[in-house]
Amino acid sequence: MGGVFGIASADDCVQDLFYGTDYHCHLGTMRGGLAIRNSDGFTRFIHDITNAQFRSKFEDDIPKMHGRSGIGVISDFDDQPLIIGSHLGIYALVTVGAIQNWKELADKAFNGRSAHFSEMSGSTINPTELVATLIDQETTFAEGILNAQEAIEGSCSMLLLTDDGIYAARDRLGRTPIIIGRKDGAMAAAMETCAFPNLGFEIERSLGPGEVVRFTAEGIEQVNPPGDRMQICTFLWVYYGYPASNYEDINVEVVRNRCGAALARGETIEVDVVAGVPDSGTGHAVGYAHEAGIPYRRPFVKYTPTWPRSFMPQDQRTRDLVAKMKLIPIRELIEGQRLLFCEDSIVRGTQLKDTVQRLYDYGAKEVHMRPACPPLVFGCKFLNFSRSRSELDLAGRRAIKELEGVADRDLDAYADPDSDKYAAMVECIRRRLNLTSLRYQRLGDLVEAVGLPKEKLCTYCWDGAKWPGV
Repeated sequence: MGGVFGIASADDCVQDLFYGTDYHCHLGTMRGGLAIRNSDGFTRFIHDITNAQFRSKFEDDIPKMHGRSGIGVISDFDDQPLIIGSHLGIYALVTVGAIQNWKELADKAFNGRSAHFSEMSGSTINPTELVATLIDQETTFAEGILNAQEAIEGSCSMLLLTDDGIYAARDRLGRTPIIIGRKDGAMAAAMETCAFPNLGFEIERSLGPGEVVRFTAEGIEQVNPPGDRMQICTFLWVYYGYPASNYEDINVEVVRNRCGAALARGETIEVDVVAGVPDSGTGHAVGYAHEAGIPYRRPFVKYTPTWPRSFMPQDQRTRDLVAKMKLIPIRELIEGQRLLFCEDSIVRGTQLKDTVQRLYDYGAKEVHMRPACPPLVFGCKFLNFSRSRSELDLAGRRAIKELEGVADRDLDAYADPDSDKYAAMVECIRRRLNLTSLRYQRLGDLVEAVGLPKEKLCTYCWDGAKWPGV
């Protein structure tokens, strides 16, 4: 998915920029970048963070940077920030999101005979460079940002570092958050509010969907008001948001606790231990255990000092190896036990199948799984939260293909938790993963746990629902 952080300060901002960006590392997979503006112009560094910590890559760069305003990014795959020279002036740009109509927009720019783009692997182009082209088509930064927001299908939030301050723009339907923070002598924008407390920032407010602001160390002004439609990604609270962060003033860990409690209220089986698949299932499991009155334990512990996140490597075999090496089983908490695990979701299920087998190998009597969200039936079209390249990678779609012979038949029925086809799909996934039982969270319970009206949440990956024309 990716994350961004920007700061404007009355004093040197480099240390806050460094750590503020670092607090977004759980969101991205491939690149990290920082850009600083000072009286000498722009200084920028970009590094590959696929198999190394962000901090270790930039430690040697920080002494070379100084300035009072800067932006940083943790990126899915493209090099950022970009330094753009245009008729609007020189500026730095970072983006996060997914541009579905990139080819159409690029072809339109090519027809103007004045555009060119850096080509990336897979014959795609750098999406941030495409956004810069859309911005540069207008006469002001404000107009250019609006042009980009209106043209892009999918989502795109961005930060622009300019001579006049930092522009922060939330994507048109607010699928990703942008939150403003303030402390004496400084303003900041972040996707993750967990970046604020240890840097001394207080949350000022969240930007609304499509809202654009410009801020300096002295304050903030609204450039474009928010729209009246929001479709924030519900998966922020379920999985990839950090537990200490808030979106729309709703804390991630609190929602995960409520998700687990909702799962426990519908339970019909007896187990000895409740656990979370580390780490994203932990908050859900704590809520489940508290509601059910069953002991919470850690049959697996995660070794994080040297192993990178398991979804980082592009090769599936490498991802599976990393996932295995990170999780260390504790036989004394597994042997002879009826274990119930909470998990954020089941996307592909490839690593989970191996994890379940290891539990049986260490003497587990039963292994039950309770994902905190419904089965993923539709591939996300709005954010890059999964490295899956095809909907057939989804465990739900593979089950549908096994049952129907094709992967796209009667999808509405398979998304309906009260249908026979839904039950058959879940049973197919259960057998493949060799689980004693498998029961998913119902979408209504998930929406209630978040606490926003369903029409303000994007639930497309579960039920295929989206705004008309989006």
